[in-house]
Amino acid sequence: MRSETISIRTGGRPTVHDLTRRCADFVAGAGRDVSGLLNVFVPHATAGVAILETGAGSDDDLLAILDELLPTDDRWRHRHGSAGHGRDHVLPAIVAPTATVPVLAGRLQLGTWQSICLVDTNVDNAERTVRLSLLTG
Repeated sequence: MRSETISIRTGGRPTVHDLTRRCADFVAGAGRDVSGLLNVFVPHATAGVAILETGAGSDDDLLAILDELLPTDDRWRHRHGSAGHGRDHVLPAIVAPTATVPVLAGRLQLGTWQSICLVDTNVDNAERTVRLSLLTG
């Protein structure tokens, strides 16, 4: 298995960060004839990975619905950090911290409008690590 970590700076606001190009470059580095599965994993208790269309408003829609589902108010028992930070710890139960994408002939098998994205609502941690692992076979 080939594996590496990449660092992503998400900033101080909730964000959907497109990882597709970084993932495609990682897979391409394994060679043109490689087939298998790419696993994208975020080893954080307050972030997730989603496959969705970006650039057409879906990324903003996702953040908006997360704000509705997980408001930044004082209802959370987990209370350290900025206001509503407890919701960030619930996020991975809704947006899983991992996604797996098929790879054929050295290329990600995403649909036309699909992108692999880091979803981060935690404004207290602007530095994220993402592990890319390619299982060939």
